[in-house]
Amino acid sequence: MSRFRISAISPLSLLGVGAIVLAGVLIGAKYTQGTPLNSLLNASYDPTRELYAALDPAFVKQYHDQTGTTVDVTRSHGGSSRQARNIIDGTTKADVVSLALISDVDALRKRGLIAENWQQRLPNNSVPYTSTIVFVVRKDNPKRIADWPDLVKDDVAVVTPDPRTSGNGKLSVLAGWGSVTTRGGSDAQARDYLKALFGHVAAADQGARGAATTFTVQKVGDVHLTWENEALREVAAAPNELQIVYPPVSIKAEPAVAWVDANVAGTRTEAYAKAYLNYLFTDQAQEVIAQHGYRPLKPELQAKYRAKLPGISLFPVTSIARDWDDASEKFFGTNGIVESVGFSAQRSAVGS
Repeated sequence: MSRFRISAISPLSLLGVGAIVLAGVLIGAKYTQGTPLNSLLNASYDPTRELYAALDPAFVKQYHDQTGTTVDVTRSHGGSSRQARNIIDGTTKADVVSLALISDVDALRKRGLIAENWQQRLPNNSVPYTSTIVFVVRKDNPKRIADWPDLVKDDVAVVTPDPRTSGNGKLSVLAGWGSVTTRGGSDAQARDYLKALFGHVAAADQGARGAATTFTVQKVGDVHLTWENEALREVAAAPNELQIVYPPVSIKAEPAVAWVDANVAGTRTEAYAKAYLNYLFTDQAQEVIAQHGYRPLKPELQAKYRAKLPGISLFPVTSIARDWDDASEKFFGTNGIVESVGFSAQRSAVGS
């Protein structure tokens, strides 16, 4: 006699099994490896929270109106170089990146995560807007800070993000260096200036937003070296406490965007990623970009927002290096200028 019995299955049991199977099908339809279908993750740098909070709903609506598909856009923010490292090591599974520096995006290309021709896939070499580094000072500018040499006066304390983790921090270094060499100074004089500047850094957070908090909330330092858009946000939040100082010269920052081929190629997400990044170059998006303190590409919008984004002398990275990749190695690589002039790791302990 057989040791096993086949028991009759009741109709209620069959309904229960069917419900479980149906639920599994629905979950499988909505999620792939724990990620909602029709989702898009943008890994961005620190101070773009408000910008993409405004851009993303507008893109979602436009894309739905055009295709009938709803895309769920989510964001990750942090120091630009740290974001790039997190994508490289797999900690952040980004579909698109919008990072502070071309060299941060290009670091992904060097690891085979994005295509060799990534800069040619979107308008303006994949740079949807530009920006620069300016100064935020206490109200009425008690230390009389007007130009880069003023940052190394005896009684001035500087807040700037850590250049090893932050695009803002890197740009502050490049702007400081170029403020010397583009006005006739030598490399030796620029090196001496950076060494003196680092000696005045009172706090160096891991990212731009952390540095803003240190300066505005904790009230550390006399001057904050920051993105123009971040400066506008800080002063708008505390108009009776802070003001912006535009130095005579600063660097032309070129934040760049790309879809991450290694994560989206051959999937439906690839189409969403391409549409999302192309949207940044549309008239609608460029208007939002200007409203949030970033310099738009279109001359007519630049003119429209000139009062908010005044014209100053902005030097390109090619004034101080061959390109962004060369600047990255020259200034921030192993035994680069930042390391050689003694940027202190202890100054980054304030937090992020």
